[in-house]
Amino acid sequence: MKYLVTGVAGFIGSQVVSRLCSLGHQVIGIDNLNDYYDVNLKLARLDEINPLVTFQFIEMDLADRDSIAALFAEQQFDKVIHLAAQAGVRYSIENPMAYADSNLIGHLTILEGCRHNKVKHLVYASSSSVYGLNSKTPFETSDSVDHPVSLYAATKKSNELMAHSYSHLYNMPTTGLRFFTVYGPAGRPDMAPFIFTKKILDGEIIDINNNGDMWRDFTYIDDIVEGIIRIQDVIPTVDVDWKVETGSPATSSAPYSVYNIGHGSPISLMDFIGAIEEALGIEAKKNFRDMQPGDVYKTYADTTDLFEATGYKAKVGVKEGVEAFVDWYKDFYKQGGYGE
Repeated sequence: MKYLVTGVAGFIGSQVVSRLCSLGHQVIGIDNLNDYYDVNLKLARLDEINPLVTFQFIEMDLADRDSIAALFAEQQFDKVIHLAAQAGVRYSIENPMAYADSNLIGHLTILEGCRHNKVKHLVYASSSSVYGLNSKTPFETSDSVDHPVSLYAATKKSNELMAHSYSHLYNMPTTGLRFFTVYGPAGRPDMAPFIFTKKILDGEIIDINNNGDMWRDFTYIDDIVEGIIRIQDVIPTVDVDWKVETGSPATSSAPYSVYNIGHGSPISLMDFIGAIEEALGIEAKKNFRDMQPGDVYKTYADTTDLFEATGYKAKVGVKEGVEAFVDWYKDFYKQGGYGE
């Protein structure tokens, strides 16, 4: 099949491309290569996938509606895996307009491209952040997600609503994936595993929010990619018996679905830091501080629906995953350079 993957220079997107190409699919990938974080890391990820014979990279911005429309019309994709977005909870507090362009307008251009070119299935990235003020755990897709605590989370909830409207109006199959704290080799520099590892190696103090009393459903990159690859073959269908009053908000009478994709077993922040310290052989210098704006106390995915749909559960534990990340980090940034 021919796939469009957005955000291919990103952490998850680059790995998804590798898997799709290994399965024999043709993939066109787009990314705007913005400087939200180190572009050298994005280019390094692209260097890994550019040699793949069934892959083509095009630098393009999601908000460029004319270019996106022309790309869809020319290429006639079978399926789309839409992973590009402006990421980051705290950055959304400082730069809200960036999220309107990438996460709202950008999502709409993809929906329009799929609608007008009869794409068989759109899989897109949502986020565990949509659960917002929910205190009940584990988070289930049947839970209310009407109280986000950051603009980033609000845009991801908006993406789900926009997708549903297109599924309903145009009989267009869409699947949203609520990612839970993805980490691993070539991970994002704005995420805790990367920040902690860098500061510990540099002898700097790490800031630990809520005095260390936080929990995250850390999910290793390989497990995330496996879930994406499996779910893109599970195409939602019309369900004429579904009703708002009795049905789950993660399903619909339209060909629409939403799943949690996570490890399903939250780890305390202090235990995760301990795994990094063990992998590095260095004890961190710690500064304990209060909860920060936009943070949530605990994330914990109920992945029952995803398992029932695909038969897959996450396999990689924190010790193994952290060791793989630390090994990559030390190799990539040896002598302070980019793999020099």
